[in-house]
Amino acid sequence: MASAYFNIPNVHCYSGGTEETALFPKVAETLTNQGFHIFKIAETDNPVYAIKYSDNALPVIGFSKKYDSPFNPASAFVAIMTCSQADGGCPFIAGAEKRIPITFEDPKISDGSPEQAQVYAERSLQIAQEMFYVFSMIKS
Repeated sequence: MASAYFNIPNVHCYSGGTEETALFPKVAETLTNQGFHIFKIAETDNPVYAIKYSDNALPVIGFSKKYDSPFNPASAFVAIMTCSQADGGCPFIAGAEKRIPITFEDPKISDGSPEQAQVYAERSLQIAQEMFYVFSMIKS
């Protein structure tokens, strides 16, 4: 699922999974329907996107990558595991000061079904709501 950027002083968010694939088109469609502006800036097997959540904010650069990609920090970070498969498949993440599982059922269970758009939208909002709560608990 999509990752998010929160404008909290000294907190930066990155994303990475257990493998590099590509952004599933339904994810981009879901985020667009929820108000994000998504622009493909590199057309490859693993496209790169600029994702804007506000007209006056810098875009977030998004593409599929492993959690240990050089694009991500190498140390001094907290790993939040959002996929139950990733939680079980990544018992150790080098450089993470803490590993926190906040897992969600992967919406791909609905792929090809009439409920697909609804499931992706619901999962996106569920992740956003729970991450908003987590970040609201961070003390400046």
